[in-house]
Amino acid sequence: MRHFRTAVMSAVAGLGLAAALGTTPAVAAAPAPVPTAGVASAQAGYAAYAGSSENAAANKAFFDAVMKSVAEKRAANPGAAAVTVIYSTTNAPSFRSQIASSTSIWNSSVSNVKLQEGSNPDFTYREGNDSRGSYASTNGHGSGYIFLDYAQNQQYNSTRVTAHETGHVLGLPDHYTGPCSELMSGGGPGTSCTNATPNATERSRVNSLWQNGLAAALARTAS
Repeated sequence: MRHFRTAVMSAVAGLGLAAALGTTPAVAAAPAPVPTAGVASAQAGYAAYAGSSENAAANKAFFDAVMKSVAEKRAANPGAAAVTVIYSTTNAPSFRSQIASSTSIWNSSVSNVKLQEGSNPDFTYREGNDSRGSYASTNGHGSGYIFLDYAQNQQYNSTRVTAHETGHVLGLPDHYTGPCSELMSGGGPGTSCTNATPNATERSRVNSLWQNGLAAALARTAS
């Protein structure tokens, strides 16, 4: 599997997988071994997806949906001191450790937005098997999730996968041709890359998006 990916929920549904993703068992279990054939299928999926024109649009759709959800909450509670994005791990029990590590990395890397687990989430994490690997998905109406694929998380550093996909929540696009030091290069640098920390450019971009972007989102909500 060469890349981590992002997809719009409608595209997933179009492939007939919506029902499967919606019924992912929420049971704590170690990722099961995946046959070589499954890995080959996933590799083919990544090769077909790389460079897809859907990529940038999907990234932006997910970010916009999460920001809209956060903006609506802040509009209802304008005295909140910080911009906080709430997530749920209920449907990804096997990856709670990686999600906690990813959250810690992002919270220590940026100052204008914080991630926090809680109720009434702005997005959720899910786990399961998908030949296309892990991805971030949204229907564009405030319902978004990050799907963590078992096979990919066995092949690649799992915290990097989780932190990368969470980067889409915060507004960062994929950049598969980047070096290992660039979190959003995803699986591009190969399985030996274990870096799960955004670089200076990525940190600056997220801070800028949540400093300026949220103001715009709040204005849209109030209008």
